[in-house]
Amino acid sequence: MPDAIVAEGLVKKYGDVVALDGMDLTVPEGTVLGLLGPNGAGKTTTVRILTTLLTPDAGHATVAGFDVVRDARRLRARIGASGQYAAVDDHLTGAENLEMVGRLYHLGTRRSRERARELLERFDLTGAADRPVQGYSGGMRRRLDLAGALVADPPVLFLDEPTTGLDPRARASLWDVISELVAAGTTVLLTTQYMEEADRLADRVAVVDHGRVIALGTADELKSHVGGDRIELSVTSAADLASATRVLAPLSAGAPQSDATALRVTIPVAGGASALTEALVRLAAERITVRDAGLRRPTLDDVFLTLTGREADEKTKETAR
Repeated sequence: MPDAIVAEGLVKKYGDVVALDGMDLTVPEGTVLGLLGPNGAGKTTTVRILTTLLTPDAGHATVAGFDVVRDARRLRARIGASGQYAAVDDHLTGAENLEMVGRLYHLGTRRSRERARELLERFDLTGAADRPVQGYSGGMRRRLDLAGALVADPPVLFLDEPTTGLDPRARASLWDVISELVAAGTTVLLTTQYMEEADRLADRVAVVDHGRVIALGTADELKSHVGGDRIELSVTSAADLASATRVLAPLSAGAPQSDATALRVTIPVAGGASALTEALVRLAAERITVRDAGLRRPTLDDVFLTLTGREADEKTKETAR
């Protein structure tokens, strides 16, 4: 399967700040690569270079066979992009927004109008087609913005945190649309801080930190690197939390993690259900009151925390980079 996106050794600096420090990426045609990383890791800078909005200081990249610097003008007709904020004109109607995008792609007035109506129907916006966008809900604006990225039917699509700020229902709706596009052959590079989003959509996940990829694989492969099962339990007091962490340390296959705010301790274990049983026996012997306990598999949140040393913050967005 040929690669739709190839980036090799991308470097980008803003004064003394190194946004990208040798970024390498490959995305095979018809697949989704999810970029995960803390704020300022370089995700948005990567997207801006691959969509020709920024020029790298070093390295090179191709998208759909076109060099992002030398062939920037021709490349723009082969890609679509949807960013963290819906890039729509509030004073135009939904239909007018999409028709305007079509004309910018030189589709002609007639084809632009036809394509706008096709996409409005696809994104369930036909009823609002002739209403000014300023009256749209957040979910409607997001759907319209994604529709705008698809006007020219691009083979490669860049989605930079496309569902940030959406409620769960609107997010799930956009996930369905993205899945349909990929099933039809579209290649997608997706930046996100929603772990569930990457788990659901991405064929491979690249964890980015300090301007480079620090881990790459399927979601299951990355989870397996973190370790096996985890015992997660909560207690009723800070004193019990400290005691539970001490009592459970001998059972742990790695460093226990405690959350003082939630009064919760998490330990990686190798014994599965038997380890959970032993943990509860030891806690009962020490008269530590357990409010809740369970056994779970690692998540992408665990991968993120283990690799970057930071928790993913789903409420904030990368800005400077």
